[in-house]
Amino acid sequence: MALTPKESGALISSRSTFVTIKEEGVKSLARKVYDELKQGKNIRLWSHREHETFPSNLSENDEVNWIFLLDALNFCFWTKKDDEKFSVELKGKTFTGYFALCAALHKALANGITLLDPKFYKNLALEDLRKIFIGINNKEMPLLNERLQCLHEIGEILEKKYDGSFVNCVKKANKSAQELLKLVTSDFPCFNDSAYYCDKKVSFHKRAQILIGDLWCLYYGQGISTFNDIDTISMFADYRIPQALLSFGALIYTDELMKKLKNEVILENGCPEEVEIRGCSIEVVERVNKIVHAMMKENNENYTCNSILIDNYLWFYRRLHADELDSIPYHKVLSIYY
Repeated sequence: MALTPKESGALISSRSTFVTIKEEGVKSLARKVYDELKQGKNIRLWSHREHETFPSNLSENDEVNWIFLLDALNFCFWTKKDDEKFSVELKGKTFTGYFALCAALHKALANGITLLDPKFYKNLALEDLRKIFIGINNKEMPLLNERLQCLHEIGEILEKKYDGSFVNCVKKANKSAQELLKLVTSDFPCFNDSAYYCDKKVSFHKRAQILIGDLWCLYYGQGISTFNDIDTISMFADYRIPQALLSFGALIYTDELMKKLKNEVILENGCPEEVEIRGCSIEVVERVNKIVHAMMKENNENYTCNSILIDNYLWFYRRLHADELDSIPYHKVLSIYY
């Protein structure tokens, strides 16, 4: 059995050789997070329903199914330095990366494509998916074949096991984030994000956990968004959060690894360097969260803070400071897992 993402982060960081956690950087980031919590603006439950790419006038069931579809396809949006980014125009605005995916799905639904019906996408042809995911200047979304395979897989399983709706999977978890994580990673193989490190099976489950985080935030922890153990979910180990952690001095890489990243060497999914970057990122956020909670206790304050919200803050921080952080290389992997 694989270690949980939090257990994996602790193990990997204790044995890591390419990546080191710097406690001063961790403390500095924790102070920044604590200050942001006190200001009450940048760290909070952020619902997709607030964003302009989210479709309006959907039922609760369809909104949950939308989140599931989105996170089934939420992977691999990086580009090489000089390559044109995949981008989609919606309502006169241009969206890149993850939000380009959101915009493409929004446009497809607005054009009458029955995107939320697994009967439709479990048999979708590659050419039809290409039309849905065609960006500005006819640029194609990366890993289109892999995205198609994910759609076929989740569509088939939703039909067979959950009566065609992911809502039934959420209900089966009975308000437990850990139970939902087990269901998603066992029933839908494309979400089972794990590797071997020092002869141990470790897990990251980036997309499965971000799915749970997105569902929790969807209705701000109320109703179907209620998870009694939401704090057991770790951060979502991707390729952008480590870039932010490097900028805060919470992580440092060996010269050998940094040279590879600067030269845009594509790492293999499951290689030691990649596993260490992701595992140490999880552990950093866990340590930050503990320090922040200790600061709250010391000052007799109580803010909602967990690894999900710290991850969201770091992800938006990276986007907001993209020009400043561009000089910091990030690891690139061709993978369906993040």
